[in-house]
Amino acid sequence: MSTQTLAQPLSSKALAEFLERHPGRRLQVAGGHNLHVIDEGHGRPVVMLHGNPSWSFYYRNLLEELSGNHRVIVPDHIGMGRSDKPDDSTYEYTLNQRVADLESTLEQLGVTSDITLVVHDWGGMIGSTFATRHPERVSRMVILNTAGFGLPKEKMFPWPLWLSRNTPVSALFVRGLNGFVKGTAWIGTTRNKMSNDIKKAYLWPYDSWANRRSVHRFVQDIPLTPKDKTWPVLKQVEADLPKLAAKPMLIAFGLKDLVFDRHFLKGWTDRFPQAEVIRYEDASHYVLEDVGQELWTKIRSFLERT
Repeated sequence: MSTQTLAQPLSSKALAEFLERHPGRRLQVAGGHNLHVIDEGHGRPVVMLHGNPSWSFYYRNLLEELSGNHRVIVPDHIGMGRSDKPDDSTYEYTLNQRVADLESTLEQLGVTSDITLVVHDWGGMIGSTFATRHPERVSRMVILNTAGFGLPKEKMFPWPLWLSRNTPVSALFVRGLNGFVKGTAWIGTTRNKMSNDIKKAYLWPYDSWANRRSVHRFVQDIPLTPKDKTWPVLKQVEADLPKLAAKPMLIAFGLKDLVFDRHFLKGWTDRFPQAEVIRYEDASHYVLEDVGQELWTKIRSFLERT
């Protein structure tokens, strides 16, 4: 059975404002689970895919920036944000299932063409998989500190991910201590450090051992070797990325990101040399938080020009 038990009080002003301004709606996906999605504005559709361990709150400012003349769609992945948080017996926490959920969501909303994808963190793999499977539906992409391919050869697997993935203490760290969510909020910005109020909003959906399941499963689903369940999906996406070569693409990276750093940025620019690239030397993983209005405006300008 799906669960949706968020007992943590609304102790964050930013969170309370977000929930009030953007109530969204729920759609049923595989297994009868309720996926929460914000769907606002009119115009060409812009679909924003968050990563791990964030949720739709990450896109709140960009949503405001674009919804005046675009239809902006921001889902919470199952197990994240305001979506249901089922156990492993009724939901498969894998990349393939995430893409299936996205396909179902967009079909139910009638969004089947001229899609702009905005992707961050795990949203990059979900969005890249969707785009390579349905290149005719995607018109543009905005890439924010993420990957659509495997770990670059020059890049060591980051120790926080190693700790959180499959060590004997991984469940205690991720689900017991909420270390992955708290740690990412702590190191996720460098230029413009998050206030405690904003940090509380990022932590809000992940208020218990049960509600942190998806945070852990996302890390465990990272494909590193052929033994991993998502490895064949990764290899197919890598092979199919050239299908996206002609699409307008904006890449914006905060280069102080512990995970998605210069090596991942090079992975994108090597594959898509025609892309517009913005490098923020002093910004980190939550680049939309860290850079703020400057980046929101550049994304809006990119969409207006392409």
